[in-house]
Amino acid sequence: MSTFGKMIEISLFGESHGKAIGIVISNLPGGIKINFDRINFDLQKRRPKSNISTSRQEKDLFQVVSGCLNGYTTGSPLTFIIPNSDTRSKDYQPNILRPSHADYTAKIKYNSFEDYRGGGHFSGRITTPLVILGSICSQLLERKGIEIGSHVSSIKDCNDEVFGIENISNDLLKRLNLSDFPVINDSILESYKEIILQAKDANDSVGGTIETAIVGIEPGYGDPFFESIESLLSHLLFSIPAVKGVEFGKGFEITNLYGSEANDNFYIDNGIIKTKTNNSGGIQGGISNGMPILFKVAIKPTASIGKPQHTVDFESMTETTLNLVGRHDPSIVPRVIHVVNAITAYAVLELITRKDGFSWIK
Repeated sequence: MSTFGKMIEISLFGESHGKAIGIVISNLPGGIKINFDRINFDLQKRRPKSNISTSRQEKDLFQVVSGCLNGYTTGSPLTFIIPNSDTRSKDYQPNILRPSHADYTAKIKYNSFEDYRGGGHFSGRITTPLVILGSICSQLLERKGIEIGSHVSSIKDCNDEVFGIENISNDLLKRLNLSDFPVINDSILESYKEIILQAKDANDSVGGTIETAIVGIEPGYGDPFFESIESLLSHLLFSIPAVKGVEFGKGFEITNLYGSEANDNFYIDNGIIKTKTNNSGGIQGGISNGMPILFKVAIKPTASIGKPQHTVDFESMTETTLNLVGRHDPSIVPRVIHVVNAITAYAVLELITRKDGFSWIK
């Protein structure tokens, strides 16, 4: 299993075309009431929508097989299983390496015994249980007044507005979290969809960026160097298939500034220390400073495309051309944004419990 976590340990299991996928969440205290309607709502946002997504339609009807009784956690490992019901494994050839997938590396690592169907355990399908995890974590973080939200900041070379000190708020993040395809400026949405559909019509795909904000987290969380907020978040964000870059605050853009422009000057607002700008993205020395934590992730174009591609037949060791068939997203960005929110919620809860423990969770 793929496992992570010190305070709240999580383990993912299953394959894209196997019988089921799932997650085990360990160390949650007993007595936490779980809002299953909220989980279903969050899963629904991640599911394919309309003609801009794959036609694979998994219902994501999860089963709770341990750790919950009468709607409350029992303190034992909380285990969710999600059956796979809409697989089409005949679309996949075991020896034809799909460009920019894990087919080749998985064959080497697992001595050609990997589950090649739909990418197996490497598939974005495995992110579904992460949305369940994130939904539970978000429900707990709200008790501390912490809100997490994201918007699609770009599709290919088309850009939405950005988060800023002047426009970011709990209300904005709550509005974004109600949307399947969240954007700050609603007028950009049709342009995004048009770009995605143009790529689909050309048997191609497009990527984009996602900007995320965490508001309400108090100063003092995180540790320097190896346990910094950036280290933990980056580790988890890069665990999401298709994420190819992460930047915090101004990110790479900060290299164009002088120090006098890049530094976040302090001031006092009603007895609270704040910064006039937020170029560091709410983090200094790896520790939260009380300002909104801001970061952006880069999502690559979906690797599965309909155009002919040059590749290799692994069994015969000959070069060949792949004409890929199957059901794939022309852009994974509108779906992966909900996974980014989920893994961020888990990361923040892990940070908080490392410092405060579990006593505040009732």
